[in-house]
Amino acid sequence: MRESLHSFVSKHYVPKVVDGANEKIYPKLTIVTPSYNQVQYLERTILSVLNQNYPNLEYFIMDGGSTDGSVELIKKYEPYLAGWVSEKDRGQTDAINKGFRRATGDYVAFQNSDDVFAPDAFAKVADAWRKAPDTDVFFGDMYITDEADVILEEMRAPDFCVECQIYEGMQVFNQSLFIRRERLEQIGLLDESLQFVIDYEIVARLGVQPGIKFQHVSGFWGGFRVQPNAKSSTITSVGLSEHQLTKEKYRPMLVSSFGPSFWQRYCRVRKLLAFVLKGEFGYILHRFQLNRSR
Repeated sequence: MRESLHSFVSKHYVPKVVDGANEKIYPKLTIVTPSYNQVQYLERTILSVLNQNYPNLEYFIMDGGSTDGSVELIKKYEPYLAGWVSEKDRGQTDAINKGFRRATGDYVAFQNSDDVFAPDAFAKVADAWRKAPDTDVFFGDMYITDEADVILEEMRAPDFCVECQIYEGMQVFNQSLFIRRERLEQIGLLDESLQFVIDYEIVARLGVQPGIKFQHVSGFWGGFRVQPNAKSSTITSVGLSEHQLTKEKYRPMLVSSFGPSFWQRYCRVRKLLAFVLKGEFGYILHRFQLNRSR
């Protein structure tokens, strides 16, 4: 029986003895959690990382100077962390980048302090890497959950298409995104001038680079939590403006000669066809029912 998401992110962490020889068949994963005054969710984020029991893990928590008990919670898990800080920063993106600068992993990812990884997410990354070790970006599917980790929606992704990323919008969920560290160092870290679309921008920036290899792996790797104080819950015109600026920045770098109207139609049809060909009719019905209810 598959373990529930709530059970996975709530159960007590019991570290396992790591076989040093075994580490060699697992890429080193660096996870960074930016945190600021979200103690009510932070422990579940931490446990969603540690309960993977991944044998080649590097985990940083970069706290922005929380005063709600987050620091005491972080100290509880300090023996299992590669490092942590609690100091004033310039916001979420600055905190993530500080963690990325410390990273030594083969792949890096960030998980916000109110979101979670799903069971076996890291093992699925490792399995995909063994089959295609030259991949630069791995990404999976995502749940949308409520404050109690109840799954509200499933969000599945088709294979990556940079034109759809630019013209349609986000094709990759940051809760399920792993980027080769070397590539990130080559093109630069997250854009600290942005507040709301740092994930959209970095995926677009990677997508327009020649030679970058993306791979979607079916399966749920992460969960985005809908809660009243989430940044995404209070997005304003600033986010829409940032999205448009990012789109305009990278659109000239596309090699396709087709324009927006073609790609917007193509991307909708492509997504539907991808799920039909995979036989995911239940998911198509799931999305259709959700759209009708809104």
